[in-house]
Amino acid sequence: MRLPVLAAAVAGALALGAAPSQATILTVFDSIPAGTTSFNATVTAAGGTANADTLPTSGSFGTALDRGDYTITRNNGGSISLSTYGTMTGGVININPSGSSKGIGAIGSGITFTFDSPINAIGFEVGDWGTCCWPSALYISFDDGTPIQVGNSLNFTDVLFNGKYEVFVAAFDDSGSFSKIQFWGDGFGEFLVAGGTIRYALIDQGSLPPVGVPEPASLALLGAGLVGLGMIRRRRTTA
Repeated sequence: MRLPVLAAAVAGALALGAAPSQATILTVFDSIPAGTTSFNATVTAAGGTANADTLPTSGSFGTALDRGDYTITRNNGGSISLSTYGTMTGGVININPSGSSKGIGAIGSGITFTFDSPINAIGFEVGDWGTCCWPSALYISFDDGTPIQVGNSLNFTDVLFNGKYEVFVAAFDDSGSFSKIQFWGDGFGEFLVAGGTIRYALIDQGSLPPVGVPEPASLALLGAGLVGLGMIRRRRTTA
């Protein structure tokens, strides 16, 4: 009576082992120097080339800031002005959170990067975030897909790096390539800026470390289970 249970367990393990590797989503949340290093290293390991574009530190650009490879617009259609903040490496855009609800309900207060050539990795700098109005989260969405939370603050110390409220955030999705990337925060009532140096890349599909792949020991146990199942079947056949 136990044979069907064992067979079902082995069949499930076989299905897991035979399934193609799933798409991997990775995020980075760190100080600007450490986050930049992590982004560049991840891109290189995944077969891509990291591009970097430092935004001007001042200027008004109407409703679209054209940076050659990509254009930045406000999700609410408003105008874009650049200024400086702290030690961030380039100009920043003020995107104070607002909206109807937390999460996707705050998307209208964010910005959109529209790329001429698709990418699947992006990172940039965020300032004066998480100093009030908790909980406060940051999100990145590729091509209107499910928002990826790249940061979450519950108190003052969550985002304090080297005495500064300046962080680097990034998201990677190796399931494909994307032309539209949106970023926003949902800490209603707080000040929030984003920009600095925008980093982006196209990495190979399926190149990030896969999630849920069986460890070698698990594969060995699977092999032992198959041998045991074969022996049970042979005994029943010859009985």
